[in-house]
Amino acid sequence: MIDTGQLLLAEYEQIKQEQRARIGFRDNLLYATLGVMAAVIGSTLARGGHAEMLLLLPPLSVLLGWTYLVNDEKISAIGRYVRDELAPRLKELAPGNPEVFGWESAHRSDHRRHSRKRIQLAVDLLAFCVAPLAALVVYWVLGPLHWPLLLVSAAELAAVIALAHQVVRYADLGH
Repeated sequence: MIDTGQLLLAEYEQIKQEQRARIGFRDNLLYATLGVMAAVIGSTLARGGHAEMLLLLPPLSVLLGWTYLVNDEKISAIGRYVRDELAPRLKELAPGNPEVFGWESAHRSDHRRHSRKRIQLAVDLLAFCVAPLAALVVYWVLGPLHWPLLLVSAAELAAVIALAHQVVRYADLGH
């Protein structure tokens, strides 16, 4: 027969496995974004005079950025669940109520955490929002400024701004 403590530890192992997988996937999304940027910019330069190709960058960056953000939020949610749900329940079950899963809280109390979170916010905005905004500006400056492409670029601008808002909103700077 399995007791409650064993079940909670099994749940912990499963969600930590999910968290590790999400961390690896999330981190690879940044590399994928850099690869997409290099491919779009390289193709644009190779074709010379086709600045409209830069309009590929914003939707790709938004797609990758949103996926990055969703995974990052789930990684944080798993940490919160371990700290706020699993750890207290296991602590109650253990003789003497020892502290459990201390790392889940300890790493958040590092005095440099706030500066790291601010730098990470800047990196996320640079990779997923500033670069596609720069691509839009270059397109607007170099053209061709045909109305269908201008409409597309305006929609892309709205999407990038919406993503930037979400990136800032989920930055977790206060904790």
